[in-house]
Amino acid sequence: MANKYKHVGIVGCSAPGAALCFQTICTEGAALAGEKYRHPEISVHTWPFADYMRRIEKDDWAGVAELMLGSAQKLARAGAEFLITPDNTIHQAMEHFNGRSPLPWLHIADAVAAEAARLGCKKVALLGTKFLMEGPVYGPKFASAGIAHLIPEPAERERINKFIFDELVEGVVTPQAREYFLQVVNRLRAQGCDAVGMCCTEIPLLLRPGTDTDLPLLDSTRLLARAALRRSLA
Repeated sequence: MANKYKHVGIVGCSAPGAALCFQTICTEGAALAGEKYRHPEISVHTWPFADYMRRIEKDDWAGVAELMLGSAQKLARAGAEFLITPDNTIHQAMEHFNGRSPLPWLHIADAVAAEAARLGCKKVALLGTKFLMEGPVYGPKFASAGIAHLIPEPAERERINKFIFDELVEGVVTPQAREYFLQVVNRLRAQGCDAVGMCCTEIPLLLRPGTDTDLPLLDSTRLLARAALRRSLA
């Protein structure tokens, strides 16, 4: 029974996202395994968040890729059989791997796009860091699933980014942040969005399904964790 699952490697970036992904795999694994407390073997590695941010702020995605590959190599030596990173933004660096990763990766945007398609969503409000909202991670994945998406206005993107990096990555959740995110969500809803992509691993700490909005909340962190569980059992 101990070898039923494949060993999952988590490449962490910010602490809250990595922790939520780890916790989801552990707590939801038992339902899939059919045995109380059963979940895959999991290894986690991350470099200091400051190392990532220094490169991201310089638009140095090749440097971000080297950090990710360093984690991948450590996790491969630890016995991981495939990799995930719950950090949406650093997926932008994957194009710099050039086949050098020692293990295959699951892509977080694939998991989110698949769930949006399953729910019949037509247009998703994409929320995340400024780098993510303005970057190439989600657009092609949504497009291939036949799903449109909208991002907030430039000033909104700046304020959302500030809330994420000044508060959420530190585990700080304030009513002011929740109220502002919901204002943006409601504006995008009025423009035809029928779901919200919580495409920053910390946003699930802020927006609560069924409480803050009745729109479907596409929780990228938990969706990736569930995709990892399915892959682990495959």
